[in-house]
Amino acid sequence: MPSLIDLRRRIRSVKNTQQITKAMKVVSAAKLRRAQDRVLAARPYAQSIRRMLANVMQAVGDGQESEGLEFLIKRPEKRIQLLVITADRGLAGAFNSNVIRTAQKFIADNSSAEVQLELIGRKGRDFFRKRHRQITGDYSAIFQKVVRFEDAQEIGRKVTERFKQGEIDAVYLVLNNFKSLMASRLVVSRLLPLEPPEGQEQIDYIYEQPPGELLASLLPRYIEAQIFRALLESAAAEHAARMTAMEAASSNAAEVIDSLTLKMNRVRQASITREIIEIVSGAAALD
Repeated sequence: MPSLIDLRRRIRSVKNTQQITKAMKVVSAAKLRRAQDRVLAARPYAQSIRRMLANVMQAVGDGQESEGLEFLIKRPEKRIQLLVITADRGLAGAFNSNVIRTAQKFIADNSSAEVQLELIGRKGRDFFRKRHRQITGDYSAIFQKVVRFEDAQEIGRKVTERFKQGEIDAVYLVLNNFKSLMASRLVVSRLLPLEPPEGQEQIDYIYEQPPGELLASLLPRYIEAQIFRALLESAAAEHAARMTAMEAASSNAAEVIDSLTLKMNRVRQASITREIIEIVSGAAALD
């Protein structure tokens, strides 16, 4: 049985850990509030530009124009670009492991194709580097600061140009979508080639320039907007997951402290009882 000194040291250590987890929960809650506001502000623009793009795609298809159609052509998916968005840090429950597991499943399901990875976030980079996957890009410092649109532009321009040049046949995205404080949703979505959403009411725009030219200039902005939204969604989901994980860790620490305190009291009580017995036995021996 551990001594009183050992139990007091363990209790003090767990209390220090609990203070850290409580502080991390407060920090994550503050960051989540700002990240959630940015996600809610980005969603309407991403949805609007998607609807506009779908109508322009319809006009391009009706007009049979060549310009801009390279982004709509489906090719056999022999070379796939996979964007994997993870966090830079752990202590967020299963946030990173779920994304990595989904990416691994995607790679296994597309074993006949050459899957090239664009890794956003340090955790995904560290994992896939050790497993000798084909990595074409590494963005491990994006989440160390506030997510910027310039980062999404850089990634979007790269994958769009590679698709346009025929270096890749499709672009997919794996991330945790922010759903609520208690839950996030794993998403595997295709960015390129584009498909107009089914059942959407088409709007007949009056174009000042050929729809193909408009599509060619609009599509890179759409890709950048979708990637920027994905980065914001992942950042918000990360803070929510870390907040939930730190709350659970604080509760578990409280339970451990209670258990150790009870054990310490029992050890102290046994020690006092033993000393009383020794005193009584000594007194009886003198008599």
